[in-house]
Amino acid sequence: MRIVIEGATEEFAEKVVALAARHQAELSVTTVRPGWTVDRAERYLRSLPAGGRRMAEMVVVDGDGYIDADRLRRALGKLNGPSNALTRAVPRGVRKGWWPEGTPAPITPVSNPDNPSWHQNIAYRMDEELVPAFRQALTRIHRSATAAPATDRGVSTAAEPTAPWSEEAPSAFAVPPGWDAGDDAPRALDLLDEKGAGAGSGSNSEQE
Repeated sequence: MRIVIEGATEEFAEKVVALAARHQAELSVTTVRPGWTVDRAERYLRSLPAGGRRMAEMVVVDGDGYIDADRLRRALGKLNGPSNALTRAVPRGVRKGWWPEGTPAPITPVSNPDNPSWHQNIAYRMDEELVPAFRQALTRIHRSATAAPATDRGVSTAAEPTAPWSEEAPSAFAVPPGWDAGDDAPRALDLLDEKGAGAGSGSNSEQE
C-alpha cells in the first residue's frame, strides 16, 4: 500500500507509519510539500505568457515582493490579462502535476483597505520568503535565453572573411593573350559598344 500525504510534515507522516505498524500494516508514505522551490518557480514563470511573466518579474525584481498597481499599469497597460494569467497558472500546474494541490498563489493582489468595495487593486505582492526562489528562477530563465547556440562538434559556422585583392586588377584596355600591341585586337569596351548598339536598334524597331 502506498499513501501520499500532501501538505503534511514529516513528523505527522512518521506518526501515521507508527500507527499502521501497530496494526501490522506496512505503509510507504510520501509527503509532498506545497511550498515554492526554485524548480517550481521556474516552471511557473515559463508557463506564463509574455505579459504575465513581465508582471511577475516586476513584482519580484522591481518591487522586491511588493509593487504598486499604477506602476504596473504604466508598464503593461491594463492588468486584466496578465493578472488572470497569474491566477490560472497555479491550478494548471496542479492538473499537470507540477506542484501539489493546496499550493498557494505566489503573487496576490492587494485591495484598498480604505475602500474594499472598490474592485481595482492598488498593488500586487509576494511573500518575502518566496522572493529569493523566484529571483533565482528568473536568473535561470534569462541565462538560458541569452546562451549562445552550440555548434556541431565545436566548429564555428561563421563565414570566413574574404581575403583582400592582392594583385593588379585587369584593365578593359589590356591586350588579350596571344595578340600584339599593334594588332586590331578586340577590347572589352568595343564589345560593350557593339552590344549597346544592337540593343538600341532592336528597341527602336519594336517601337515602330
